Amino acid sequence: MRVGIIGYGAHTPRRRIKVEEIAKVWGADAPSYKKGLELKQKSVPALDEDTITLAVEAARNALKRSGGIDSRDIGAVYVGSESHPYAVKPTGVSVAEAIGATPDCHCADFEFACKAGSEGMFVAYGLVKAGLIKYGLGIGADTSQGAPGDALEYSAAAGAAAFIMGADEDKLIATIDESYSWMTDTPDFWRREHKFYPEHGGRFTGEPAYFRTTMGAVNGILEKSGMKPEDFKFAVFHQPNGKFPKRVGKMLGFTPEQIEVGRVVPLLGNTYSGASPIGLTAILDVAAPGDRILMCSYGSGAGSDAFIYTVTERINEVRNLAPTTRWLLDENVMYLEYGEYAKYRRKIRMRGE
Repeated sequence: MRVGIIGYGAHTPRRRIKVEEIAKVWGADAPSYKKGLELKQKSVPALDEDTITLAVEAARNALKRSGGIDSRDIGAVYVGSESHPYAVKPTGVSVAEAIGATPDCHCADFEFACKAGSEGMFVAYGLVKAGLIKYGLGIGADTSQGAPGDALEYSAAAGAAAFIMGADEDKLIATIDESYSWMTDTPDFWRREHKFYPEHGGRFTGEPAYFRTTMGAVNGILEKSGMKPEDFKFAVFHQPNGKFPKRVGKMLGFTPEQIEVGRVVPLLGNTYSGASPIGLTAILDVAAPGDRILMCSYGSGAGSDAFIYTVTERINEVRNLAPTTRWLLDENVMYLEYGEYAKYRRKIRMRGE
């Protein structure tokens, strides 16, 4: 039985702020962020947008590409995020009810920093493969936080990607051919209970965290599958900035051409749990039947989930049934000044809040 993606969708807020707008407030050198981190701008959620609303829109787009499946047949909804709106109340049940899933649907919220989305995808895939459910929905969504003046403020963004997993041969968009996970206790980034903004280990977040972990997962899945970098048309890695995915790709033997389509962070920012999944949606929007795709997430703490996909003929039938990721990035955009951005991100709070 082949199991894979039968529907996918992305959603991002239309509001953006450019790195120059942030830099001029803090007296920082904007060109250093544009050149050093390869960031141009980031998405900003409105006051009525949060992880739930972004996840719902992405899920609805995934349903549009699913071949008309009945949402009541979705047996599990898993939302991975590090910005769930409630400390005690699941995001998954709100998403499930909004898309029309039934009360006997299994729901759970996942957390593992920026790889929480790929966790949801993996479990949904596993339950379908085990025959326990007909369809499973895995979502990565975040409205990430960055303290005013911190380096994270230039990248912390918002967005979501959703994937419906199934085994219907006539509905498969991309098969999942292999998966592999790799993790260690590496505390490079964290947020304590009751703290609004996260803290990080500066350069420590690169080595030994991001690069060692990503390479561990990718080398593991290549060895497990017997494949090499040249066997793939595309590759997408977690993208906390524009530079890290390019560097780790080069270290692993992937070319810039393989990486560029899924490297959406320069125009979107780091969407945390949505980062590599949104990159995957951008690739699926342009992939051809037979193309192989390698995806590797990364979450601080630290771990990575890697997947190998093969695109099917059905991709040509469904890609334009919902907004493409490039349309969300390039056309559905409006720009904010820093004061507006601070209001939307609640860096400025009204009395009583």
